[in-house]
Amino acid sequence: MTVLPEGIGGWLRRRAVSSASGVALVFRDAEIGYAELADRVDRLAAALQQRGIRAGDRVAYLGNNHPSFVEALFATARIGAVFVPLNTRLSVAELGYMLTDSGAALLLNSVSLDPIAAGALREAGRPATRIVVGEADADDPVVPDADAERYEDVLRNAPAEPVDLPAVTLEDRALIIYTSGTTGRPKGAVLTHGNLTWNAVNVIADYDLAGSDRALMISPLFHVASLGMGCLPVLLKGGTVLLEERFLPGGALAAIERLRATAISGVPTTYQLMLDDPAWAGTDLSSLRMLTCGGSPVPARVRDAYEARGLAFSGGYGLTETAPGVTMLPARFSVERAGSAGLAHSFTQFRIAGADDPGVLGEIEVRGPNVFLEYWGNPDATAAAFTEDGWFKTGDIGYTDDRGFLFIADRVKDMIISGGENIYSAEVEMVLLALEG
Repeated sequence: MTVLPEGIGGWLRRRAVSSASGVALVFRDAEIGYAELADRVDRLAAALQQRGIRAGDRVAYLGNNHPSFVEALFATARIGAVFVPLNTRLSVAELGYMLTDSGAALLLNSVSLDPIAAGALREAGRPATRIVVGEADADDPVVPDADAERYEDVLRNAPAEPVDLPAVTLEDRALIIYTSGTTGRPKGAVLTHGNLTWNAVNVIADYDLAGSDRALMISPLFHVASLGMGCLPVLLKGGTVLLEERFLPGGALAAIERLRATAISGVPTTYQLMLDDPAWAGTDLSSLRMLTCGGSPVPARVRDAYEARGLAFSGGYGLTETAPGVTMLPARFSVERAGSAGLAHSFTQFRIAGADDPGVLGEIEVRGPNVFLEYWGNPDATAAAFTEDGWFKTGDIGYTDDRGFLFIADRVKDMIISGGENIYSAEVEMVLLALEG
């Protein structure tokens, strides 16, 4: 009997037995069961091995939401390699830097982004195996470079399962996600199998996620929030991930009704765009039981419109470096604690640096098994990110109320000082959001 690894690479093979009849993914209305998904992941893992990928090697992915993203993530995890999801909105130069910095040995990319992927590899100046996913759009055909392999051909010709699997543990690297780079070159935050696992456990525990849930992914999986707060916890629990290639307000509303989605996560802007879409009033939203939102507080107008239809938001706060969940605001507090980021997740702690009392502002610091390992190849930045006693310094300023609810005031570097007084941009934004129009 094959002993499955501790890391996330064993999740789907376990589910192929315990949830054999369950649907793991739905994409373009086609269902992929857990058993089929596990088989495809094993074939891709074997194909990666055939192409020289070994434990610790980096495999990059550039594309919109697609089953191959999930397959590639779990296949790399299965053989102890490291997955590097790339932001599809970045320039060729930015993508080239990330390919160079991560040292990616193989790149998977959607056919629609093939020219950008090829350009990024040229920018990186490094040879890499390239596998193209999907079929060209008949209205906008893209012909991949001759040196690129086709994804389905790769799977079809691969062995049924990988060989000589390494003993992957929770301490091993699983993912490199690049930060925004607003203060210079983006840094690659390294998340371990344990980081991803414990974050998923936090979500399952604190959001009351069920194996019967059908979670609609309207945000890109290359973003840690969609991946960590949506896709991975649902698959660990044995639920169904409904993949939307890209976010369109009317398309998301139609998918909720057609696919009977029970859960959806997004940011305030996505919820506002859905609210303002002409289809809003006529869409059947009765299947929804869980709405999660991060990035910033939900504006009162949006919150009230959803609550008028029996839907309440659960909020939250997190960062790439925390995989990403730090806090969550239960839906029952969405009005009573409006503007709050909520309470610490079950297996995560936060503190306000230099503040022992409620209402005192300071930098938010975090520790827990979901906090990242390091910045890839950047020991100085890694050292600077942690306190002497091991807490991660988020760079965000916040405070707590008398019941321990967290409120975010600003980024450390965004604070404005005028006349010797601190002005927090988040507070200014909240006032602006309250104005008509």
